Amino acid sequence: MDITSTQVEDIVRQILGEMGGKKQGAGIPKTAKVATLTSPKHIEVKEYPVPALNDDDILVKVEGCGVCGTDVHEWKGDPFGIIPVTLGHEGTGEIVYLGKNIKRDTAGNPIHVGDKIVTSVISCGDCYICRNQPANTNLCDKQGVFGLIPHSDAQPLTGWFSTHLLIRGKGATYFVVNDLDLQERMLLELSCVCVHALKRANQTGLINFNSKVLVQGLGPVGLVMISVLRAAGVNHIIAIDGTPKRLDMARKLGAKTVINFKETTTLEERVKIVKQAANGVGADFAFQCTGAPAAAKDIYECIRRGGGMCEMGFFVNNGEYSVNPHFAMCNKEITIVGSWDYSADDYPTTMAFLRQAREMKIPVKELITHSFPLDKLNEAMEVNIRQEGIKICYVAQ
Repeated sequence: MDITSTQVEDIVRQILGEMGGKKQGAGIPKTAKVATLTSPKHIEVKEYPVPALNDDDILVKVEGCGVCGTDVHEWKGDPFGIIPVTLGHEGTGEIVYLGKNIKRDTAGNPIHVGDKIVTSVISCGDCYICRNQPANTNLCDKQGVFGLIPHSDAQPLTGWFSTHLLIRGKGATYFVVNDLDLQERMLLELSCVCVHALKRANQTGLINFNSKVLVQGLGPVGLVMISVLRAAGVNHIIAIDGTPKRLDMARKLGAKTVINFKETTTLEERVKIVKQAANGVGADFAFQCTGAPAAAKDIYECIRRGGGMCEMGFFVNNGEYSVNPHFAMCNKEITIVGSWDYSADDYPTTMAFLRQAREMKIPVKELITHSFPLDKLNEAMEVNIRQEGIKICYVAQ
């Protein structure tokens, strides 16, 4: 009987998979702990049996997860209406069980027990966007993400604020990230938000090596945005915030001009400084990262005629602002784009960004200032709200 090389490869893969299946049972716990948000401002750690694992499942032992502003918004007041929920979507960990039907990650790379892994978006596969624009799954009508799925006792391991995460179900996306360390992996999802925003901004054709780019709002998103811009070759970044330690970090990451809005208290003063740094006319492009309507209104004054702006600060409804479209947009012919999280397609590019930041010695990992165990996540949220640190993380003990 003739056997092709492809058939031989399949046989070897099957044997290795079966061998791996026998080994991986030792790392599978009977129970797992999850930090469930049971009411606003109240996370409690509960223990559940690990569900029976199927041939299409991946069980991950969680190593760490960033605390996102979205987590904080949900913790404060449940704007998404999903309580009870196990939060955490910036997570990473090690595969301890891999169903025999799973051979490769979403990027097509081989995947094995013991690999380090991150998750991306969950798309429905049925809406108009999924059927007609599969590279834009961030716009899926029913997009999901691990960490924002309402709790179920039958499958409680749906968020990264836990000891284990179970990847199960149609549309899940995940990537092997063995070459990144824990801090880089915990920053990957956040970085992907900024990589996607740069992709949107690049569609305007207004960003190049000569551009003067303004970043307004230096929370974790704004600071990572500076890092992404530097890695992409933008050499003059102007940063605005009101917190000295964030302005200092912006300088370390590569910002050349920093403006403390608590010291330059009028819009006219801030616009004057921006123009002085940007050829006397204003920023070529701006990223609005604050989520504050008043700041969003002001940024138009800082952009030159013919410039552009990416709005990425309003992931939740923080209110409205008003501008005069004649002066703010039409007369200046500003190009405006919005940015909404990311697609799975953005993940390989983001991994490349983190490698590039490491190569260029951009100290992006210094953004992580605090880490908390699973039973201290309420305290982690409070520290985040008080802005005592920059990037807060849960790290498994």
